[in-house]
Amino acid sequence: MNILTACQAIQEARGHAILIATMGAMVAFDKLNAGQPRLNSVPLMGGSASLGMGLALAHPDRIIIVVDGDASLLMQLGALVTVMGKSPGNFHHFLISNGTQFSGLSNLPLPGRQIDYCALAAAAGYPITHRIQDEKNLTMRIEDILSSHGPSFTDLIIEPDPPIFGPNSPQQDWSDHQFTRMGDEARQLATWLASRGAA
Repeated sequence: MNILTACQAIQEARGHAILIATMGAMVAFDKLNAGQPRLNSVPLMGGSASLGMGLALAHPDRIIIVVDGDASLLMQLGALVTVMGKSPGNFHHFLISNGTQFSGLSNLPLPGRQIDYCALAAAAGYPITHRIQDEKNLTMRIEDILSSHGPSFTDLIIEPDPPIFGPNSPQQDWSDHQFTRMGDEARQLATWLASRGAA
């Protein structure tokens, strides 16, 4: 399963759920033209679960979908415990497990490639964990996952995209938009929620 097909399955099932994505998932949802309600957590790497928890507590009537990355989660692993400290039932955490940092760019390998993320989530207290390896299984199970009482954690096994940067193809500077986007989208999400009567 690749990241685009995984994100497409989530996008097709999400309805009006609030979507929080980071890194590769953010790029995939851009390609899929995923609109509001949505917030990306770049450049706050590792912060998507914490952002999602805050939104889940502020909007308990809405499903919250967090699409995290394995490298990002490892940067703020304590977020699993923080989520379970509040245990929002409308919170669904998906993990893009591709074993690389900056997949599709420079593909830096993760330390600890064999980490059992479901075991980490369960140890933190998540009552529901899933490990899904293929698109068909995800498509069959996604609606049940999103309709369950969370918090839930789903580890998606993803093949990394081939790298485009290397010795003969150096990385270019990021645009300023990459660093202001999160604030811009936070304001857009607040406007979207206010237009629907949410504080």
